[in-house]
Amino acid sequence: MSLSLVRSRALVGLTAAQVTVEVHLANGLPSFTLVGLAETEVKEARERVRSALQNSGLEFPSNKRITVNLAPADLPKDSGRFDLPIALGILAASGQIDGNKLAGHEFAGELSLSGELRPVRGALAMSLALHAQAAQSTLVLPPGSAEEAALVPDTLVFRAAHLLDVVQQFLPKAPDNPQATGWARVQPVPFAAQATYADLADVKGQAGPKRALEIAAAGGHSLLLVGPPGSGKSMLAQRFAGLLPTMTTTQALESAAVASLAGRFRLEQFGQRPTLAPHHTASAVALVGGGSPPKPGEISLAHEGVLFLDELPEFPRAALEALREPLETGHIRISRAARQAEFPARFQLIAAMNPCPCGYLGSTLKACRCTPDQVSRYQGRISGPLLDRLDLHIEVPAISPDELLGAPSGETTASIRARCAAARERSVARQGKANQALQGKEIDLYVLLDPPAGKFLNTAAARLGWSARSTHRALKVARTIADLAGAQHTQVTHVAEAVQYRRALKMLG
Repeated sequence: MSLSLVRSRALVGLTAAQVTVEVHLANGLPSFTLVGLAETEVKEARERVRSALQNSGLEFPSNKRITVNLAPADLPKDSGRFDLPIALGILAASGQIDGNKLAGHEFAGELSLSGELRPVRGALAMSLALHAQAAQSTLVLPPGSAEEAALVPDTLVFRAAHLLDVVQQFLPKAPDNPQATGWARVQPVPFAAQATYADLADVKGQAGPKRALEIAAAGGHSLLLVGPPGSGKSMLAQRFAGLLPTMTTTQALESAAVASLAGRFRLEQFGQRPTLAPHHTASAVALVGGGSPPKPGEISLAHEGVLFLDELPEFPRAALEALREPLETGHIRISRAARQAEFPARFQLIAAMNPCPCGYLGSTLKACRCTPDQVSRYQGRISGPLLDRLDLHIEVPAISPDELLGAPSGETTASIRARCAAARERSVARQGKANQALQGKEIDLYVLLDPPAGKFLNTAAARLGWSARSTHRALKVARTIADLAGAQHTQVTHVAEAVQYRRALKMLG
């Protein structure tokens, strides 16, 4: 047969669209043509496939005119994932393997010049696409990628270490002694989240910020930490993920799929909430994603985890403003002239900043040397609309040497997480979602605000000049405080505490 068809998949955002690799051998001047909107790394497959076949002892039809089409033609294809299906297509078209046996299989893998298979990005996205379509196809992937794809329940995944391991399974006549040492089915591993995080007990003192972290974890709220250098802002933020509820299987797969798309997934981190901390020189595209084809940014890589922005005022203004929509919607849509892609971005934002350029405004340990105008310009780098979307603003004071050296260890992450989980369960049982996700009429329906608490909040909002968004966010924080206290209604004490968590930057006016 001079024509063969092999199935594979291309990555488009977080989806993995099916691609048919069509290979045709014809008489004529020897050539190797690859068509189908292939990027440069895909076109380079011609040389990799040629060398891999020859070095594996297989016949490359160098006297034929070889045409490879990656269908559909309007779908962009990138990376070396099509090396293996192209090689199998050539072998099937030249009669070296049985093309009929390839039906019901999907292949992806980059070939080395010796024929060894190398991992590819997005293996988990391929497996999730098969699962969503309820397809009965068998995935054949390189080591590393196969274990990743097998995390999806009810998938049939085989691992192949070398091109010859795959070829041996599809010979026209089964070999008498089939021992492919690199060929094996990968058994799915049941999901059991046993993630390990740094312990919050390592942080000495700072009872107020720890309380704010507890409220943020219980209700899904974003948080701004304001304090001088060395006060423990980064330590607190790096330990925040341990307070969040244990990931469900669906959440773990979604988070891992985004990491796999960027080539950052590690099997040992499956089920662990990520904490991303991009440098303050990161651009807007680095944070929210972009490029052609579109790729996920830091906010999507932090999906179901924590995005920590240290030195918040030092970030480019455009990068910070780009966070406003994802903070509200939980996803980001990237539009380019040729293609659109949507990535999930349900993350909890933890931001940290100094109160002034020198960092010591209000510190009891060192005098501030900044002028009021310098302080105003520095804090003015953060726009009011972005501050509005940060639910809690908390001051992290400097710790004296006596307290640092003499204070006992604080409460452990495990005990705080238990309280956070109990409060989260109360909110989900009441309204089906975390308090931070309440919108519109849901706030009136589920906050259950006592009349005296409502009057107190009206007075505070009027005196502090809050916007409607700030008032609603304070309401949701108060509801979380009530859940932590096990109270059915939101009372004055809960609202009063919530009001205090929006005053760390009161000098902004």
